[in-house]
Amino acid sequence: MTLEQIYLAIPLAPLFGSIVAGLFGRVIGRTGAHVVAILGVGISCVLSLYVLQQFVTGAAETYNATVYTWMVSEGIHFEVGFLIDKLTVLMMSVVTFVSLMVHIYTIGYMHDDPGYQRFFSYIALFTFSMLMLVMSNNFLQLFFGWEAVGLVSYLLIGFWHTKPTAIYANLKAFLVNRVGDFGFLLGIAAIYMTFSSMDYATVFAQAPEQAQAMIQVIPGTDWSLMSVICILLFIGAMGKSAQVPLHVWLPDSMEGPTPISALIHAATMVTAGIFMVARMSPLFELSETALTVVMVIGAITALFMGFLGIVQNDIKRVVAYSTLSQLGYMTVALGASAYAAGIFHLMTHAFFKALLFLAAGSVIIAMHHDQDIRNMGGLRKYMPITWITALIGSQALIGTPFFSGFYSKDTIIEAVHHSHLPGSGLVYAAVLAGVFVTALYSFRMYFLVFHGQERMDRHTRGHLRESPWVITIPLIMLAIPSVLSGYLIDPVVFGNWFDGVIHVSGQHDVLAEIGQHYHGPVAFVAHAFGGPAIYLAGAGVATAWYVYLKNPQLADTMRRRFAAIYTLLVNKYYADDFNEVVFAGGARGVGQLLWRIGDVAIIDGLIVNGGARMVGWVSGMLRRIQTGYLYTYAFSMILGLMLMIFWFVFRPMGGSA
Repeated sequence: MTLEQIYLAIPLAPLFGSIVAGLFGRVIGRTGAHVVAILGVGISCVLSLYVLQQFVTGAAETYNATVYTWMVSEGIHFEVGFLIDKLTVLMMSVVTFVSLMVHIYTIGYMHDDPGYQRFFSYIALFTFSMLMLVMSNNFLQLFFGWEAVGLVSYLLIGFWHTKPTAIYANLKAFLVNRVGDFGFLLGIAAIYMTFSSMDYATVFAQAPEQAQAMIQVIPGTDWSLMSVICILLFIGAMGKSAQVPLHVWLPDSMEGPTPISALIHAATMVTAGIFMVARMSPLFELSETALTVVMVIGAITALFMGFLGIVQNDIKRVVAYSTLSQLGYMTVALGASAYAAGIFHLMTHAFFKALLFLAAGSVIIAMHHDQDIRNMGGLRKYMPITWITALIGSQALIGTPFFSGFYSKDTIIEAVHHSHLPGSGLVYAAVLAGVFVTALYSFRMYFLVFHGQERMDRHTRGHLRESPWVITIPLIMLAIPSVLSGYLIDPVVFGNWFDGVIHVSGQHDVLAEIGQHYHGPVAFVAHAFGGPAIYLAGAGVATAWYVYLKNPQLADTMRRRFAAIYTLLVNKYYADDFNEVVFAGGARGVGQLLWRIGDVAIIDGLIVNGGARMVGWVSGMLRRIQTGYLYTYAFSMILGLMLMIFWFVFRPMGGSA
C-alpha cells in the first residue's frame, strides 16, 4: 500500500466496522459485531502507528491533498482532504490506540447489555468521526468531524434511552454544544468572508496580511478582525472541550456506559477543541487578546472545576471533574502559546484518564454497579490489578515525578510562569493551586475506594473479585504509556517535532525560554524540587490520607463548619440552576410570549378564527336577502337594470365604454 492509500484506510476501517456492526448486527451476532468493530479500529491503530514511525524516521513528509471535491461555488472549492503532518499523526495514534483499548474493554463491560451490537457500531463511528476531524485540511471537513463527534456523543450518552437521566444528559450535551458550535460556525464564516477560502494552507498564508485589519461588529466601534475570528473559534472549543461556562454538559455525560465515558474524556470529543486551537496557532498568534481570553478561561476551569471534584461521591463524576480541570490546564497552555505543551498534556492525559475511567468501570462491575465511593473501601485485596493500575493513573494525574503527567503538567506551569500576557500572574497562581486540589480529590477517591474500612454490604463483599481479562488487559496496556509517555518530552516539547506545523511568534515563545535550561527528563525532575508544584502535590496527597484515612471524622467536621462552601460546591456553583432559570426559563418565556402573540392572537385569533367569523358574518348578511319569493328576485333584477341604465346615461363624458 502507498502512503496515500494508508491515509484513506485509517478513517475508513472503523467506518466499515461501524456500518457492518450497525446494519448487520442481528445477522453476525454479538461476537461478529465486536470482531468487525475491533478489527476496523485495530487496523486503523496499526496503520496510524506505522505512519508515526515513518515520520519519526523521516521516511514520510507532510501530505496535503484533496480526496474529494464536494462542491465548487463561485470559484470556492469545498473539499474533503487530508493534512497529514506530525501533529496529525500524533493525534491519530493517540485516538486509535485509546479507542482500541476501549473497544476491547467493552466486550467485558457491556457483555450482558441488549444493545451490544449497537454500542460497538456507535463507538467505531465515534473513532471515524474524530479521525476525520484531526486529518482535515480545510474548515469544511473540520466542521463535519466537529459535528459528527457531537452527534455520536449524543447517541452514546443517551445509549440507555429508557433512563430519564440519560435522555436529560444527552439533550443537555447536545444543546450546550449547539451554543459553542454557533460561535464556531460564525468564526468559520468570518474566515470564509475574509480569505475567500476554506483551505488551511491558504488561510494561514494570508493571515499575517490581516493582522491589523479592523471590523465593526457594533457600528462605530472598531474591533480587531483576528481577535473576533479567534474568539469565535474558541467559543466552539469551549463547548467541545467543556470550558467555563460551557462545561455543564460534561459531568452529566457520566450517564452513558463507562467505556464511552473513557472515550469521550480521553481521546475524542473533549480533545477536539484543544487540537483545533493548536492547529489554528497561525491565527491565534496574531491576537494577544484572544490568547489572554483562552488562558484566563482555562485557568478558571482548571481551578474551580477541581474544587467540585473534592465533594463528589460518584466515582465516575470524580474522574469527570478531573477531566474538566485537566482540560483547563491544556487550554492554559494554548493561551500561553505553549501549544506543544498543551498537545503533550493532551497525549499523556489521554492514557491516564482512559486508565482511570476504565479502572472505575472495573470497580463498578465488582460493586454490582454501585458507584458511590462511600460504599466502597478495602478493594485493594480483592482487585489487585485494578488497584495497581488505578494507583499508576492517579500518580500520573497528580504529576508525580517520573510519571507522564508530571512532565506535561509541570511544563505547562513553567510556561505560564514565563508568559508576559496580561493576567498571567493570576493564571500562574490558579494552576499552582490546582496542583494541590488535583492531588486532594484524586487520592480522596483512591483511598476511599481501595484502602481503609470495607463499607460495602455483606452480599457485595462475598462476590468481590478481579475483573476478567478483557477488562484488565486494557488497564495494563494503558498503564504502560501512563508512565512512559512522559519521556517523549524531548522531541515533542523541546525538540523539533512541531517545527513548521505549529506557529509561535518570537515574543510569545515561552517554551524556547524554558528549553534553554532543559537538560533531559531526569534533570527536569531535579529542577522541579526547586519549585512549589511538587510540594503542593505531596501536600494534597498527605491531606487526603489524613482526612479520609487517618482521621475520617475530620471530613464531617469540616463539612459542618464550612456548610455554606460545601453547599455551593455540591450545587456546582448553581450553574445548572442559573442556566435553568435564565436561559432555559427565558427561552420558554420568550416561546410562550411568541406563542400567545403569534399563534393565539394573530394566526388563530385574526387569520384562522377571524377569517371564519368574517365568512360567517358575510354569509349571515347574504342569507337575509335570500327570501325564496319570486317577486323579491324580480324586484332586485329590475332595480339592478335601472342602476345599469343610470350608469350608462349619466356616466362622465370621455369615460371608456
